Amino acid sequence: MTPQRQVILQYLKETVEHPTAEQVYHKIGEQFPGISLATVYNTLNMLKELGVIRELSYGDMSSRFDGNDAEHAHLVCQTCNGLIDIECPPQSQLETPELAAKGFTVRSYRLEYYGQCGDCQEVSSNKIHAS
Repeated sequence: MTPQRQVILQYLKETVEHPTAEQVYHKIGEQFPGISLATVYNTLNMLKELGVIRELSYGDMSSRFDGNDAEHAHLVCQTCNGLIDIECPPQSQLETPELAAKGFTVRSYRLEYYGQCGDCQEVSSNKIHAS
């Protein structure tokens, strides 16, 4: 593994953010000014294929990457597009009788809650009170 790949993986494992490839590129560029965006994309794809990071797509054409490889859920703010990791119920509590009836075996899952984060709620509340 090249030093650039190691730094990209380390960054994703240490951050609680869920950066886009461009954000990873800018952050890693601070340490490796000569790194190309293509190298970042290729590294992210390789790490995803190896299963050490997750790619999160939300339909806005810019995937975000998650270095937390433990099963967890996300709170997705529909106002600021923020993502927050939270613990989620064990897989055994998420499996329903319908899964067994269909003969379906769950290998992994992705649980997300959509709404508005506390910061955005506060801003909205302040705008209403200021009117």
